[in-house]
Amino acid sequence: MNVLTGSSVVCEVRVKALPETIFPFLVDGELSARWFGRSASIQPRAGGAYRTEINDQIVAAGEIVELDEPRRVVLSFGWEGNEAVPPGSSRVEITLEPDGDETVVRLVHDGLPDGAAQQHGDGWDHYLPRLAIVATGADAGPDPHGQAAPPSG
Repeated sequence: MNVLTGSSVVCEVRVKALPETIFPFLVDGELSARWFGRSASIQPRAGGAYRTEINDQIVAAGEIVELDEPRRVVLSFGWEGNEAVPPGSSRVEITLEPDGDETVVRLVHDGLPDGAAQQHGDGWDHYLPRLAIVATGADAGPDPHGQAAPPSG
């Protein structure tokens, strides 16, 4: 469940895995595509580009701003071909906080334009549980967003 605050979205999910296990799913293209998109290209370093194809029409892109392995990733974020939220126009911060044998994954997506927070929050509410599944070694199955219409902003 997400919390919306103006131009920001905050989502959390609890994962039955340690940060060291989850972190590669954030920075390795092959592992990332198991939960977010059908394919991903990620240069895992500050300043490195990433590009994730959700489907033929929906592509997220930006660059890695900060990496603090295995605790935190900060990305610039946006959608190719989307004037409201173009690549790199917003910011996504993902933190991994250990809690016993589990990890709280917290995602903060800010810098979104008016009216875009709800849609992005719904998207993260869809994708973070998929991360929780694959990080435990299971298969999240086909992504129903793989056939969705392009984001409108």
